[in-house]
Amino acid sequence: MRSFNGKVILITGGAAGIGKIMGQIVLQKGAELVIWDINQEKINETVAELTKFGKVNAFKVDVSNIEMVNETAKRVKTEIGIVDVLINNAGIVVGKYFHEHSKEDIIRTMDINTNAPMFITQAFLPDMMEQNSGHICNIASTAGIISNPKMSVYAASKWATLGWSDSLRLEMQQLKKDIKVTTVLPYYINTGMFNGVKSKIPILEPEVVAKKVINAIEKDKIMLTTPGWVYGITRLGQALMPIRLFDWFAGSVLGIYKTMSNFEGHKK
Repeated sequence: MRSFNGKVILITGGAAGIGKIMGQIVLQKGAELVIWDINQEKINETVAELTKFGKVNAFKVDVSNIEMVNETAKRVKTEIGIVDVLINNAGIVVGKYFHEHSKEDIIRTMDINTNAPMFITQAFLPDMMEQNSGHICNIASTAGIISNPKMSVYAASKWATLGWSDSLRLEMQQLKKDIKVTTVLPYYINTGMFNGVKSKIPILEPEVVAKKVINAIEKDKIMLTTPGWVYGITRLGQALMPIRLFDWFAGSVLGIYKTMSNFEGHKK
């Protein structure tokens, strides 16, 4: 995606956090923005704030509701047109030990973090394939490559997203379609979603991550890991170390296994 100018960009979870920041960036690059979010109050605030940068379209959508996803996708196609870039950004986290999760916790986490990106992509991908151009960016997590206590369900959702997203990339290549897929694996981001997390590895600032994601889409990067060394050292350690030695390294040296000990999440 060499240029965002004149393109239609849809961002889920686009009324807050890195979604909102990415929206401003693409507007400043000449794109038309489509925001999907579940929070109407935040949608109203974001639209009011971002319209000075360009054209903003906003829809209240619960991405875990497949019927609502499909209905809203039809509205987008009818009212706006073909989506050129889809950024699957919406996500939730429930920071508990697995035995403390309710069935609703598990279902909702998987529906929003894993199933929604697939169903949303399924709604817009045929148009991209027909015009033989487009870009899909899926925000996964470094939790998709490393196990972590009090993150089991979240990690499961992101492991699944990583596997699906990169498989989709290979499918588009195999079918000789000019549709790029970028998978993003960030560490903890300071958006409020992970309030209470204590980490030896610096927590990322949302402005920095948002800029990196948009830059990765512009450069058609296959995978964005931030910070990059976390991915590299994790993959290398998993490949070379026995599991118990890697547990010691990740838990004691990097301190990852205790990061969620004081997790609070978004304050209501």
